[in-house]
Amino acid sequence: MSLLDRPIAAFLDAMTAERNASRNTTLAYGRDLQNFAQWLSLQGYDWTTIDQTGIEAYLGSCEAEGLSKPTRARRLSSLRQFYRFAHEEGWRNMNPTIRLSGPGPSRKLPKTLTEDEAGRLVEIARSYGRTAERLRNTCLMELLYATGMRVSELVALPVSAARGDPKMLLVRGKGGKERLVPLSGPSRSALQAWLSERDRQAEAVAKRGAQATSYLFPSTGASGHLTRHRFYGLVKDLAVAAGIDPSRVTPHTLRHAFATHLLANGADLRSIQVLLGHADVSTTQIYTHVLEARLRNLVLESHPLSDNA
Repeated sequence: MSLLDRPIAAFLDAMTAERNASRNTTLAYGRDLQNFAQWLSLQGYDWTTIDQTGIEAYLGSCEAEGLSKPTRARRLSSLRQFYRFAHEEGWRNMNPTIRLSGPGPSRKLPKTLTEDEAGRLVEIARSYGRTAERLRNTCLMELLYATGMRVSELVALPVSAARGDPKMLLVRGKGGKERLVPLSGPSRSALQAWLSERDRQAEAVAKRGAQATSYLFPSTGASGHLTRHRFYGLVKDLAVAAGIDPSRVTPHTLRHAFATHLLANGADLRSIQVLLGHADVSTTQIYTHVLEARLRNLVLESHPLSDNA
C-alpha cells in the first residue's frame, strides 16, 4: 500500500463532490497520481517534502519514457490539482508545482472525415445488424454526426431526453455543465424510431420482472447503458462496412467532422464552440487550422502554376 493512497482517495472524493468532476476525469487523475506514487517509491522521495526540482525530475522521467506532450501535460495538470488540494488541506506548507510550466499543447491537427465519408457511415448504420440493432445504430450515428456530442455524453443520454419529439436535446457535458444541441430532421426521425423500439424492449423486460434502465441506449452491464468501448468497436465495424479505413474512424472523429463541416459551410466559431461545449473558443480554433491545411493542399494540387498541377 502506498503512502499516497489515502491522500489520493481524499483528493478524488473532493473532485467529485466539490467540483463535480466526471468519472472519466477522476479515473484519469487517479491513474496519473498512482504512477507518480510508484515513481516516488522507486526514487525514495516523500510526497510531503518533494520540491520543484523533484517534480521536474519526475516529469523528465515521463519524457524519457517517450510519453507524448499531451500525456505529460495531463500528468502535470494532475499533480497541480493534487498539490493545490494538499496545500489547501494543510498537508503541505507550499505547492511544489506552482512555478512549473508544461510541455506546451500539441499542434497535431484532429483527424476528420469528408462529408461523403461521414454520410456513408450514417447510411451504412441503417442496414447493419438485426432490425432492432439497425434502429439503435442509426440513431447513434445520426445523433453523433448531427450534434457533435462527446461519446460519453451520447451513450449516457437519459431516455427522458427523447420524449415529446424534441427539436433540441439537453446534454450534460464536462463538469456537469448543460447545453442544448439542435437536432436535424433525419436525426429526429431516427431518434423516434429507436425510442419506439427501445420502449417495446423495456416493456418486455418489465414483464420478466426485471428493472429497466433510465438510459436511451440501455445495456445489461454495470453502467446500465452502452459503454464507450462497445460503441468504439461498433464505429470501427461500420467503417469497415462502409469501405473506410477503420484506423481513421473513431466516435471522436465524427465530432471533429461535425465541427469541421459546419465551419466549412459558413458557421462561425462562437456557435460551434457552444454546440461542442468548449469552455474556451481557443479550443475550437483548431478547426480553422484543419480548413487552412485543406485549402493549402487544394492550391498545391490544383493551381496552374503549382508543380503538382
